[in-house]
Amino acid sequence: MMPRVAAVQMNSGADVAANLRTVERLLTHAVNSGVQLVVLPENFSLMPRRDGDRVTAAEQPGNGPVQTFVAAQAARHNLWIVAGTLPLATGDGRRVRAACLVYDNHGRQVARYDKMHLFDVVVGDEESYRESDYIEPGPVPGNRISVDTPAGRLGLTVCYDVRFPELFRALSGDGAALFAVPSAFTATTGKAHWEVLLRARAVENLAYVVAAAQCGTHANGRRTHGHTLVVGPWGDVIDEVQRQEGLAVADVDMQYLQRLRDGFPSLSHRRL
Repeated sequence: MMPRVAAVQMNSGADVAANLRTVERLLTHAVNSGVQLVVLPENFSLMPRRDGDRVTAAEQPGNGPVQTFVAAQAARHNLWIVAGTLPLATGDGRRVRAACLVYDNHGRQVARYDKMHLFDVVVGDEESYRESDYIEPGPVPGNRISVDTPAGRLGLTVCYDVRFPELFRALSGDGAALFAVPSAFTATTGKAHWEVLLRARAVENLAYVVAAAQCGTHANGRRTHGHTLVVGPWGDVIDEVQRQEGLAVADVDMQYLQRLRDGFPSLSHRRL
């Protein structure tokens, strides 16, 4: 039986408890659908009214109610969970790390990736974002993280990382057969680039991409694109949730992936 994965789509807000109730409901749905590994979106526990609220809500690594909740859900449901991102404390008191934590089916944290590419951009004439004001980037050396899971070796990335193919290629070189991409893509950039970027990362690495997204309008007025996807290694969209909360679900066929890599060995044809 092939392992089954799911990407969760949410409309998270400023109420952490309410967001976790939504997570619990969607995880139950995933388990009832036969899923072994779930990816939650970026900022699943908190999309705050003010950027500084992340610092107030930040937990110490390995200790805090959101981490305890996710660990308990993983153990309760016998489920691997990629916990999108949640704010973890840093030393400076002004910024947090946007940490993507992976829990195994016993509730043990087995991996942590801190988002390294920060979304400091201007989009058109009216939209501007500066994540570096409230997020401390993860270090580049030693912050390339992949982990063995029941669905195969999983490379960890977050949102804006999808625009940096060198990270995905490095993770592929570490043996990743699928990538997690928890995200909160803006409505504007998502409409233009979301699907094409995810499909490109799948095609060029002959890998599955499990991309969990935020959707709708949030407490601070920000609008996110939604369109949570699971993409196959040939670039096909296997399942999609468009603008509502829900799950994109897919079976991961490692024999199919290996046949593609054997017959179309572009990864071994690299000259640079």
